[in-house]
Amino acid sequence: MKRMYTVGRGLLLLALTNGMAVAQNVDQTKGIGAGVQVLTQTTKDLQDYFRPMTTVMYVIAAIVGIFGAFRIYSKMQAGDQDVQKSAVNWGGSVLFLLAFAAILEAVFFQTP
Repeated sequence: MKRMYTVGRGLLLLALTNGMAVAQNVDQTKGIGAGVQVLTQTTKDLQDYFRPMTTVMYVIAAIVGIFGAFRIYSKMQAGDQDVQKSAVNWGGSVLFLLAFAAILEAVFFQTP
């Protein structure tokens, strides 16, 4: 009798865990659909956010370039020895900003 009680209890436990697994599977399916919607909305929000940011980066690159040109011109007029080094530094910073903006556009604004 005790053995029958243990077997019955084991079957009941198995049925309960199996039922919970099915219920969790149904909940996960609903959760996956909601997750896809959230990821789609987040992707759209990121694309809407980064498009103006790339424009801002182009403007910042232009300002840095103009400021660098004035700095290099003033060093040339003062007869400074490291004009070439300064020109390479300012030019590199402008190129970095332009390349970073182009990479952002390539990553976030791919057209299928």
